[in-house]
Amino acid sequence: MDRDLAKRVFSCIDNTTLNAIDNVQSVADFCRRTLAMRLSDGTTVAAVCVYPRFVSVARQVLAGSGIRVASVAGAFPHGQLPLDLRVEEVRRAVDDGADEVDIVISRGLLLAGEDDAVRDEVAAMKAACGTHTLKVILETGELPSPTLIAKAARLAIDGGADFIKTSTGKIATGATPEAAEVMLNVVKENVNFNKKAIGFKAAGGIREPLEALSYAEMAKKIMGDEYINKQTFRIGVSRLTESLYSLLTF
Repeated sequence: MDRDLAKRVFSCIDNTTLNAIDNVQSVADFCRRTLAMRLSDGTTVAAVCVYPRFVSVARQVLAGSGIRVASVAGAFPHGQLPLDLRVEEVRRAVDDGADEVDIVISRGLLLAGEDDAVRDEVAAMKAACGTHTLKVILETGELPSPTLIAKAARLAIDGGADFIKTSTGKIATGATPEAAEVMLNVVKENVNFNKKAIGFKAAGGIREPLEALSYAEMAKKIMGDEYINKQTFRIGVSRLTESLYSLLTF
C-alpha cells in the first residue's frame, strides 16, 4: 500500500453517519470517535457528514478541530419534494452551521429529458448554500448509460456544483470505477473549457482501503497529482475510516 497516498486519502474522507437510528447521542459519539482519529502529524479527516437535524450537534462537538461539518439536504436521498422545500432544507442546514451540503439531482427530471429543470434546481440550491460548498450527487446507479452520467455531471456543474458525487449509498449500486471515470473526464473537460477545477467525491459502498485508493489513483491519472487534496477530492465512507486509520497508525 502506498502510505503517502493512503494518508492523503484519509485527509479527504467525509466520515459519514446517515442511519435511520441516528440520534443526538449517537451522532455526538460518532463525532468524538472521529476527533480521536488524528494522525501523529495532526492530520484528520476532511469532514463529518450527518442528517440536517444533527448539524448543530456535530458543530458543537467538532468546534475548533478543523474538521468541517457536512449535511445531506434537498430531500436526500430521492429528491422527491417540491423545490421550495428542498431549498429551504439546504438553507436551514447552512443556518445551523453546515460548512458543506450534499444534495441529489432529480433523476426523474433527467430521465424525462428536462435538462433545464435539473440545472435550475441545482442553481437554486447553490443560491441557498451561498459561499458554502455544494456537493451534487448524481446517483449514477440509477443512470443507465455513460452518456447520461456525463450529461448529469455537466448539468450539475452548470448549476453551480462545487463537487460532483457518485452516489447516496442508499441504493444497491454505489460508486463504480466506470461512473467515476466518466465524471472525472467531465471535470477535466470543464477545467479545459472554464479553467475551474470542480471537486469529485466517490461514495457508496466503498469499504476497503485499497478500493478507496483506487479512486484516488484514477483521479491522479486523469486530473494530476495535485488534485488529491480535500479541496477537490473526497471519499464518502463510514466503516472504512477506522480501518484506514488503523493501517496508518500500525
